[in-house]
Amino acid sequence: MPTSAAQTLAGQRVSTAGVVFFTASAATPLTVCAAIVTTGFAATGKLGLPIAFVVIAAVLAVFSVGYVAMARRVPNAGAFYTYISVGLGRPAGVGASWVAMLAYNTLQVGLYGAFGPVLQPLLQRWFGWDVPWWVLSLAAWVVVGVLGLRRIRNSARVLLVLLAAEIAVLLMYAFANLANPAPAGLGIDGLAFGDLLGDAFGPLLGLAVLGYVGFEQSAVFSEQASTGAVRRATVICIVGLGALYTFSSWTTIQAAGAADVVAMAGNSPEGLLFTLAEQNLGPWAADIGRALLVTSLLAAMISFHATCARYTFALGRDGVLPGALGRTTPRTGQPGPASILQSSLGLVTIIVYAIGGWDPFVNLFYVAGTAGALGVLILLSGTAFATVFFLRRDDEEETRPIHRVAPPIAALAVTAILALVVINFSLLLGFGPDTPLRWIIPVVFAGVAVAGTLYGFVLRGTRPHIYRAIGQGAARPASTSAPRPVGVR
Repeated sequence: MPTSAAQTLAGQRVSTAGVVFFTASAATPLTVCAAIVTTGFAATGKLGLPIAFVVIAAVLAVFSVGYVAMARRVPNAGAFYTYISVGLGRPAGVGASWVAMLAYNTLQVGLYGAFGPVLQPLLQRWFGWDVPWWVLSLAAWVVVGVLGLRRIRNSARVLLVLLAAEIAVLLMYAFANLANPAPAGLGIDGLAFGDLLGDAFGPLLGLAVLGYVGFEQSAVFSEQASTGAVRRATVICIVGLGALYTFSSWTTIQAAGAADVVAMAGNSPEGLLFTLAEQNLGPWAADIGRALLVTSLLAAMISFHATCARYTFALGRDGVLPGALGRTTPRTGQPGPASILQSSLGLVTIIVYAIGGWDPFVNLFYVAGTAGALGVLILLSGTAFATVFFLRRDDEEETRPIHRVAPPIAALAVTAILALVVINFSLLLGFGPDTPLRWIIPVVFAGVAVAGTLYGFVLRGTRPHIYRAIGQGAARPASTSAPRPVGVR
């Protein structure tokens, strides 16, 4: 059956800037600089996080060469699912789709576990309001749900304001750190490769890569943005985030002092970033940062909601999920049914945690966020290998030598980083080394990938017309006899 207008996302409505807002907001720069940087110094006792951010940015830049080439050749809101389908085969693509659905929905709903608990003490301190965390999270849920049903430019405008504000405050903090260095003065501590080597190598790279989760969402908008916009947004996001993280974490070392930054990080429960801001600029600056931390979480919710809805839409359109989810709202061109499903999942999660009385910050935000990041890294590794095979089979004249060389390097590098993350998973979770979650979560993702792959084989034998449409999206043929795209098996 040919793709109908109701199964096509509103095309060419997202600019380069719009894609950047969605991708960079998902990475939550302020949260990374406040939480991951503090955790990195305190948990490892080493100063190598700034150079770790540089290394990860370099790896992702190499990965993006093949990733963007795939986005140009196979534009699809399913991104990872589509690329693995055309590169490694349809069954593997279905397995990837299951992993993507679990990873991105986990990331999205996990953010509700941070929004309320982070905002709650601020309202108590500033206004004397004692509002339950779940009420605040429900308020954020309403905002996210409404924006998810409206035209995408509305979300892009909100993300522009929120992202600009958090970047501005991070730069303000960084320059204040440089203006108020420790007595030892400025140095290169944290920027030398020697700071990265040793027993902290794995943990530092594992923590650093968490800060970039979200950059890959650029390809999710490939049906609604030009190829050039996706390419530019990917590069801007990787380079911009890398520069911001490196600069912020390095200036943190300069202000705290190389000899004292580890101890200060361990004694700063709210984050060393805010401790130094209050010390250098005053309480008002720290309060602004804490408020923008809340809006940073809201921006990430909006971004991940859009990604989850588009993955669900792509799978519904291809028949992997119920077809009703693969339809758009005529007035907005947005994946309305998929967006409503994602909102329903968020609502159920908030209600369950509220009724159960569980700690949303630790048991939802930290666990779900770290688990979701692991899922994204698994998809990055699979996509890197899929890109290698796809581009080797592709005979387009525009394929350049770099498209042959970069993907294999990226595949090996991303897989090595994935292995480091799994090995150091208990540290990334923030729990002790004996926590069973260190192996339960990776095993769950492995099981989901295997189950999805097996389901792909089931579709091949029982529903061949659905099987043939996997990974083709809006470009799928009007009849089952049409030729398959290059590399799809």
